[in-house]
Amino acid sequence: TSKSRDMDLNPSEEQQQLIEAFVAFYAKESPIDRVRAAEPMGHDATLWSHLRDMGALLMAVDEASGGWGASLLDLALVAEQHGRYLGSAPLIEGQTAVRLLAQTGSIGAELLGPSLHEGRLVTVALHPPQNGVLAMVPAGAVADDVIFMDQGRLMAMAIGGRSRFVANIGSMPVADITIDGTAVELLAGELARTLFESARDEWLVLMANALVGIGTRSIEIGVEYAKERHAFGVPIGSFQAVSHGLADAATAMEGGTLLAREAAWAASEDTGRAAQLANFAGGFCTEAAREASYRSLHYHGGYGFMLEFDIQLFFRRAKAWPAVFAEPSQMFARGEIDRLSTRTGG
Repeated sequence: TSKSRDMDLNPSEEQQQLIEAFVAFYAKESPIDRVRAAEPMGHDATLWSHLRDMGALLMAVDEASGGWGASLLDLALVAEQHGRYLGSAPLIEGQTAVRLLAQTGSIGAELLGPSLHEGRLVTVALHPPQNGVLAMVPAGAVADDVIFMDQGRLMAMAIGGRSRFVANIGSMPVADITIDGTAVELLAGELARTLFESARDEWLVLMANALVGIGTRSIEIGVEYAKERHAFGVPIGSFQAVSHGLADAATAMEGGTLLAREAAWAASEDTGRAAQLANFAGGFCTEAAREASYRSLHYHGGYGFMLEFDIQLFFRRAKAWPAVFAEPSQMFARGEIDRLSTRTGG
């Protein structure tokens, strides 16, 4: 497209400083032993508190709503580090929720203030309720409020004791939440649907970038192990089956990095393709991160499945994190529908 000529996905000087700040933060606050300690619930309350103190939610909201006005690309660069360090905190859900609340008028503003300034955690259900239950809600086991769509209405509800933690291989604090008459309407009609779909696409973009972090770090772990592990008197990395496999995975992750960042960039710079790119990035990065973590785990041999080795932590999250929304085939199908809709003007 004509706009893509102006696209520069290299981090600016300010964005590079943002990346470095969060690299240092996660290296200190989300080392692998903290990730392990947060299992099986997958929530590190201290990490989440420090993320809030660092402005992770404030940066996600526009200045008119009391935030710092970061772009989705800024948030995507942070999400990549969140994935790289397997952050055990609801960063993506929390940011998506406050961005949505900031667009929903006075009732949303009543929820937004406590979320930004009083530690109240709001999350977003990615799918409508079935038989009165919101299934597998991201961060549903630790959130205070949930936003969801129900029959054309954008709703918000205090969760209270209505959630049930669902055990999962990704050690995520997901939960099934029963809805009741306490839910309040934020918006209805076409505007509600449009804003919710946009928020869901933003969640997917941030998840795609988090998967870039997971996949990239998985390859690094695989390379480190391939250099150290010897067979027949030589490092296993000298065998073509291993080195080529890791190279293929690295090439795919490089492509995923560009696609995930382009999807984030398009949210404000090429809005006609934003939904399409969100779904394509989500699908591609899910496949690439899963393949990267699988190859690294596979090259560890039987050790890869043992709990004391780190690679299984990445492998399980690459499988589970995006699955609360959809599998890649479904994401690609949604992206194709968006592409055809954009082409026909429908």
